[in-house]
Amino acid sequence: MRFQVERDVFSEAVAWTARSLPSRPAAPVLAGLLFDAAQGAVTLSGFDYEVSARAEIAADVAAPGRVLVHGRLLADIAKSLPNKPVELVTERSKLLLTCGSSHFTLQTLPVGDYPALPEVPAAAGPVARGSVAGSALAAAVAQVAVAAGRDDTIPMLTGVRVEIEGDRLTLVSTDRFRLAYRELEWKPEQEGVSATALIPAKVFADTARALTGRDQVTIALASGDGEGLAGFESGEGVSAGGGGTRRMTSRLLSGEFVKYRALFPDEYTITATVEAAPFLEAAKRVSLVAERTSPIKLTFTRGEVALEAGAGDEANSSESLEAVLEGEAVSASFNPAFLLDGLRAVGTTYAQLSFTVPGKPTVLMARESLDVPASDDFRYLMLPLKGRG
Repeated sequence: MRFQVERDVFSEAVAWTARSLPSRPAAPVLAGLLFDAAQGAVTLSGFDYEVSARAEIAADVAAPGRVLVHGRLLADIAKSLPNKPVELVTERSKLLLTCGSSHFTLQTLPVGDYPALPEVPAAAGPVARGSVAGSALAAAVAQVAVAAGRDDTIPMLTGVRVEIEGDRLTLVSTDRFRLAYRELEWKPEQEGVSATALIPAKVFADTARALTGRDQVTIALASGDGEGLAGFESGEGVSAGGGGTRRMTSRLLSGEFVKYRALFPDEYTITATVEAAPFLEAAKRVSLVAERTSPIKLTFTRGEVALEAGAGDEANSSESLEAVLEGEAVSASFNPAFLLDGLRAVGTTYAQLSFTVPGKPTVLMARESLDVPASDDFRYLMLPLKGRG
């Protein structure tokens, strides 16, 4: 195998595929990146039996071939190369990499032992496929993935539930103490499509973030919860230039997801609206004195919200901001980390907190201006804590 490729194209493709490589591979070959060079193009692949990643790039291929090399080491090398064309050549059990005056010799892995990668599901049978703008997908996934659980003993809670109904794509995650919901439009390839899936939150967030700059991302869901595959694809192929095509697949998680729709109230008795950025900064400052198990208290009165944290003779903190209150004065205490995560996810000029009765969940929503009602496309539900409230 012998090919030459532009440094930036090579470095980005290696970084894309190496992201999915396991830190502790179940087999030595799974630590490798597979290069498959054919006429005019090279495909890079990584796989750990759960997640696969592939990048296809344009290259000047002098000799086709396949080679498997240690992926994380190659990724470290690729990002440090000078801005010169990169040439890769196989020589017996070695891979020779040259970039300007830089030369590297890497040991290859047995390519024959590498497993076959799954394909992104096609629009046939029990498959839902459609597309969405890369930036919109990344923003939406970031808003909900933050609420996913971290406890691997309850796999269902570590995922993002994806619901497809026609041209609406709904994302939901929860760790039992908070829940994030985001709805957005997408373009289905088939009319009347309906599907659900549970995608690992970390994989979904990493993939969406890496595809932010792509105009369109195709999402494909095969079968239902726990028995299928999620696929992501972007790019027009190497003939279109640019960064080429990117593909990723992930196995779905199993388990029955929380029946979350009943958790959202039909109406709210009290709403409080605060400018989001100052609210977030004030909450950050006040929460500095809060211990991990102690809450941050919010007290909404006419024209103001007071934030308090700390207790006893130890450090205490308080701050106040302008707020627009509709309804009676209200106080509630929240886990500081959960509140901060929700405020970071809002993404609009104003944040609205909606209440029903004391002790019931509070819903944080995005609001563009005081003249426009809060949008229910994004909702972040938090359970209040006992203590200061």
